[in-house]
Formats: sequence, C-alpha cells, structure tokens
Amino acid sequence: MDRNTVTGLILIFIIMMAWAFYTMPSEEELQRQRAERELAEQERVEQQDADSNQVEPDRVAPDISEEEGAPPAAVMGVFQESGVQDTVYTVVRTPDYKVVFTNLGAGPVRYELMDHQTWDQQPVQMIGDSTRSAYVLGFLSSQNYNVETDQLLFRQVTEADEIVLNGENTAQLQYVLEPSQGGAITFTYTFHAHRHLIELDIRFDEMEEYIIGSTVDFGWRPPLQFTELDRSQEVMYTGSYLYAGGVLENFSIEGPGQDELVVNGNIDWVATKTKFFTQIIKPLSGSTAAQLLAEIDGEPEDPETVYHYRSWVTSSIPQDGVLQYELYLGPLDYYQLRDLDDSAFDMADISYQWMRWFADPLVKWVIIPYFDFTSNYIANYGILIILFGILVKLMLAPLTSKSFKSMAAMRELQPHMKEIQEKYKENPKKQQEETIKLYKKAKVNPLGGCLPMLLQFPILITLWRYFQTSIVIRQEPFLWASDLSAPDYILSLPVAIPFLGDQLAGFVLLMTAAMVVQTKISGGMSSGSSPAGAPNMKFMTYLLPVMLLFVFNNFAAGLSLYYLVYNVMSIGQQFLINKDLEINIEEDEDKKRRARRGRKKRNS
Repeated sequence: MDRNTVTGLILIFIIMMAWAFYTMPSEEELQRQRAERELAEQERVEQQDADSNQVEPDRVAPDISEEEGAPPAAVMGVFQESGVQDTVYTVVRTPDYKVVFTNLGAGPVRYELMDHQTWDQQPVQMIGDSTRSAYVLGFLSSQNYNVETDQLLFRQVTEADEIVLNGENTAQLQYVLEPSQGGAITFTYTFHAHRHLIELDIRFDEMEEYIIGSTVDFGWRPPLQFTELDRSQEVMYTGSYLYAGGVLENFSIEGPGQDELVVNGNIDWVATKTKFFTQIIKPLSGSTAAQLLAEIDGEPEDPETVYHYRSWVTSSIPQDGVLQYELYLGPLDYYQLRDLDDSAFDMADISYQWMRWFADPLVKWVIIPYFDFTSNYIANYGILIILFGILVKLMLAPLTSKSFKSMAAMRELQPHMKEIQEKYKENPKKQQEETIKLYKKAKVNPLGGCLPMLLQFPILITLWRYFQTSIVIRQEPFLWASDLSAPDYILSLPVAIPFLGDQLAGFVLLMTAAMVVQTKISGGMSSGSSPAGAPNMKFMTYLLPVMLLFVFNNFAAGLSLYYLVYNVMSIGQQFLINKDLEINIEEDEDKKRRARRGRKKRNS
C-alpha cells in the first residue's frame, strides 16, 4: 500500500473506532450481560422442568393475571357506566402470529410472532406486561373527564373466543362501548391470514354531545419487549418515530427521565421500534397532530430498566363518523413495511443519514432482492453471504484492480524515488519536481491507489451498517455461529480488554488473518522492490488489520463473514496482479538485455 492509501484507510479506521467507542458496552455492561445469560439459562431450565410436570390442557388460556371483571380504576362519567361487568378474551391465530384481545379497552394484550424467537428461543411477545388493551382511544368528554378506553369494558359483539385464519381468508373482531345515556363507539378489527397488517375502523354513533371538539387521540401505550441478548445494542436502536411532510422524525432519550415531542399537521404514520421489531399506526382518515413520548425509569446499565416509548396520533372525527387506521405489529421486514407505506422502512438503520441517497437504493433494489430470491434455492444464509461477497467483489473488480495495479506500480518506483530523495535532499522543491517528472514518465498517478478504494467505501459502509440490523439474517446459523446477526464468540479472555471485550469472535479472527495475508502480498511480492512508504508506514499497514479486529469483534457475525470473503477474494486478485506484473517486468528486462546486446554488436 502507498502512503495515500494507508492515510485513507486510517481515516476510515478513526471513524469506525469512534463508532465502536460509542457502541461498545462498558465493563459493567459486560458483567451484567454475563449475569443475564446465566440467570436466563437458569430460568429456562427451571421452566422446562416445570413444563414437563404439567399436563397440557385441551385449550390454553391467555396468560393474563388480572381478575375477571375487575372494575376500571378511573372515573369517567357516562362512559364508565356501560353495563358490562366481565372481562373476556379472544385469541386470533394466523400462520404468522397469535394475538390475544380483551374487551378491557377493546384491543390486544399479547402479540406473539410465530416465526420469530427471542435470543433464548422463546416466542417473541411484542407487548410489554399489560392486562389492558395496548391501543388506546383518548378524548376529553363533555363532563370534563379525560376518557381513555383502555380503562373501560366494551361489549364484545363477535361471538367467538378463538378465530383461526389460514390461506387467504380474512376475519373480523368487533367491540362496542355504549354509554349509559345513548350513542356508541364501535371498534372493528380486520385480520389477514398472511399479513402482520391489521385494519381498524372506529365508528362514532351519536357521540357529538359527549366529545369536546370532536377530536380524539389514538395511540400505543405499553413498551415493546426486548428480544436480543446484547441489551446495550438493542437500546441503541430503540425509539419512537413519526413521518410527516416527507420527513422522518426519530425521537429517543439517552438517560433516566422522560420527554415528549409534539408535531402539528397531517401525519403519515407514527411508530415505536426495537432493533428488529416495530409497531406502526397509520391514520387513513386524516390527522392533525402526533405526540411521541419517551420514558426511561433507571440507569442504562441496570437490566431492570424499562425503555418506554409511546406514539399517538390526533384526528378529528370525520362527517361520516368513522376513523380508519392501519396497524402493523411485526418484524422490520422491507416487503411487509412497503405494503403499509413506502417510507416505513426508513426506520431501519441501514446507513448514516447523509448516505441514505446511496444506501436506500442499494439495500432496497439490490441487497434485499438478492437475499429474497436466492433464499428460495439455498436455505443457508451463511452460504448466501459468501456468494454475495463474491458477487460484490466481482462487481468492484475494475475499481480494485486499478487500485492494486497503481499500488504495484508505485512500489516499483520506490527505488527511483529514493534516489531522487537522496540526490535532492537539500532542495525539497527540486525533489518534488523530479518526483512529478518520474510519475509522468512512468504514467503513474500517485492517487490511483487511493481514489478507487474511496469509491468503494459507500458500498462497504452500507453493508457494514445493514448487516448489523438486518432481520433477514437474524438467528440464521452458519458453522459455529448460531446467529449471523450477533457476534460469533468462540474464545473467552481472562480479562476484558478495552474496545475488544472479554471474548473473541471467530469470523473476525479469520478476517484479520486474511487482511494480514493481503497486506503481506500487496507489499512483499513485487520483484526486487521495497514496500511503499517509510518504515513506520509499513508498520501501520500491518497494524491496521489488528486494529480492525477491535472494531469488528462485537459486530454481527454476518458482517465479519462478508468481509472475510471479500478479503480472501482480494488476496486472489492481488496475487494474480502481482504475477502479471512480475511477468511484465521480466519481459521488459529481457527487452532491455536484448537491446543492450544489439547496441554492443553494432558498436563492435
């Protein structure tokens, strides 16, 4: 590598180190994570023992601890006196999820994903502990009460305690709230067999005199459950969002306390999300404002700390008396989110904001379609990542080839450059002039090795960010890695090392070894020439792979696997270029020898 290339790589390394410093868990967090793993494993074993001693009933009741018919806690005038006394539950099952609805608020209290598990192989239950509806309709009543429907008992209209959907069919679940003095508020949910999208219509019949201003708020109240082992990483990607006027707002807080963000105007959608899962509310009947709320009830290093994000949208009741919403609860899956709204996938952290213009098309039109198509034929995502790394390397081959050839040519000029430096060491200006003449004579651009590599960085940085948060590779195993979206630790260290942690990841070690080999080949295989740069720069070229070990060690295994493949391909490419260069050098030397012999014959 020449000096310019190494300088560019060092700048990239500084950026990555800053990111790693920001995301790296502290020693206290590492100890807490180890304690969490031990506690979770103990609880899992105890749960298995308990389950083995139980007799499975014919029908499993929802896991709800609240007593049947518990009276609402708040006083809400005529809305409290609906005449319904008992709490009832209905289970809706589809191939993708199981959701438990309650008439206490007319909404879901549990939402389990059937095709996703937590890090300890438990079903993903998205709703935090709740015995009341996760969705809440709120408004100010004419009796000056703040009415919130999750504290009111609705009458369940649909006569079913279980609804099962298969194929392409749909089903509805309906609740009605009937105040004691007349009128009604009716919630109608529509479910689809193979979609995480739920449609909700809220009809207001003769409610004008009860609701001040005909303005209501509809939102999501409980926190989303964390699902990953590395809590510190999940905290970093957790927050609330809204999209309005073509702009995405991301709202979160870092320390203990609470805060809120209010945005006025027409709102496209509001949401809360964790690293891999989200809930979204999209108003279809117009809106006038949105409110995002954040609350952290403890210190970040405390495993009991709850990160509670809520999202609300404000709407005016239309003339036909029906508010319509689309509700999404599920993974950050591009195709399902695109069906809801083209902008919904913008919540996914696939690149830095200033690079979204490049990263979005690359991820949406190339990377995701590649995995979606090839997974139909190859089930192992580790193999798919290897093939993807090969394809990317082939696509970038013209750039990297030009870069490698330029670096090789610069190495061949090193003896001549050293002669110029020695000859004009007292005259820096003359030294620079002669160096430029040497470049022109050899037709070498000193930036030729750096610029092609810089052009690759947008692609490499996008892949670096995407593989860390992609639901596509979540919990996909490969070789010793049980989850390609998490680090593949294989060695435990006796002490925790700053930035590195107390464990070493397997693919990162192989990636580092491949980078060292590539550095050796790029600097040591040209015939009779010394490596580019001064001795300290040579040292930096070998130190850089070791430093990247610290950066990548706690990143997703899929990311390290990709870079391992990319570096192995680079080794092969560099080897072929060096061999070709050696052949050209030998041919040039042979031509010079024949020319000298010819001149001698003519002179004799």
